[in-house]
Amino acid sequence: MGGYDVIGDVHGCADKLEGLLKKLGYEKRDGVYRHPGRQAIFVGDLIDRGGQQIETLVLVRAMIESGSAQTVMGNHEFNAISFATPNPEIPGEFMRSHNDKNRKQHKEFMDQVQLFAGDYAQWIEWFKTMPIHLDLGGFRVVHACWNDKQIEKVDQWIASGTPMPVEFVIRANQKGTAEHEAIEVLLKGPELSLTKYKQPNFKDKDDHVRSQARIRWWNANGTTLQELAEIPPGAKTSGGSPYPPLPSIDCQGEADYDYKDPKPAFYGHYWRRWEPEEGQDWTSNTVCVDFSAVKGGPLVAYRWDGEAKISGENYVEFPETSTSPPS
Repeated sequence: MGGYDVIGDVHGCADKLEGLLKKLGYEKRDGVYRHPGRQAIFVGDLIDRGGQQIETLVLVRAMIESGSAQTVMGNHEFNAISFATPNPEIPGEFMRSHNDKNRKQHKEFMDQVQLFAGDYAQWIEWFKTMPIHLDLGGFRVVHACWNDKQIEKVDQWIASGTPMPVEFVIRANQKGTAEHEAIEVLLKGPELSLTKYKQPNFKDKDDHVRSQARIRWWNANGTTLQELAEIPPGAKTSGGSPYPPLPSIDCQGEADYDYKDPKPAFYGHYWRRWEPEEGQDWTSNTVCVDFSAVKGGPLVAYRWDGEAKISGENYVEFPETSTSPPS
C-alpha cells in the first residue's frame, strides 16, 4: 500500500464523503470507490445526525469489503449497539436506555433504517465487527483517545478480526467496570471534573449541561487546568453567560492519559473548526480529523505517506469553501 487517507467523522454526510474521495483521487469502479495506491481509514462515527445514513453505510461498507478502506468503531456505533442490546437484568430494557435524549441522538439512523426491521439488525451486527483501534505499523487510529492501558483491557475480550461479544457490550455499559472505563476513554475521551477545580458547568453543542471537561491527551506537556481541559469554543455556562477562561491551576494528576509515543496517532470525535491549528488539532505525533462536517464544517482527511512527524500541510478538506460550524 502506497499511502493512507485517514478520514474524519462522516455522520451521514455521504455527499461530502463522495466529494472528498474524488478530491483524493478515488474513482468509483463496479460500485466501489478505489485508489490504485492508497487506502482510506475511517475514524468511526459514520452514523447519526446527518441525512444520508444508508448511503454512507453502503458506500463505506463496500469499500471495506473490497479492501479499499478500513474503519474503527466510533462512540455512535457503540451507542447504537448498546441501544439494540437487551438488558439481561431488566426485561424490556436495553443496555442504552430508550429515553428521549438517546432516541433524539439516534433518530436519523433509526428513521432511515426502520428500527428493528431486518436492515437495522444487520447494520448493528456489522458495527460489532468494527475494531476499537488499528495499529498499521507506522501509525495508529482510534476514535477519541489512544491509551495503551485501556486498549489492553479491550484486547482481553476482543481478538483481532472477531466481532464484539454481547458480554463485553453489557459490561462496557456498567459503570465501575474495567470495560466501561476502557470504552469511555477510547471512544469518548478521558475527562476531568470541573467541580473538583471549582469551575462552572458548561452547555455542550446539544445544550446538555456538563460538569466534566475532556482532557487534552494530545498535549503531552500540559500540567495545568488551562492546558489540559477542553472547553468547546463559544461554550456558555449553565446560566447562559460566556464560559470564563480557565485558571492555570496545577493538575498534573490529570495528565495520566498524555500521549508521548512518537508513532503518530489519528483520531476524530472532538468537533474541531477548520482550519487546523498546530498544538491543538495536530502535533508532531497526533492528528485530529474531525472538523464538524455535519455541523457545517468540511469533511477532512489527512494524507499519510509514511512520515514519522505530522505536518499540517497534509490535511485535505471538502468542500474547500465550507465555513466553520456556528458557535
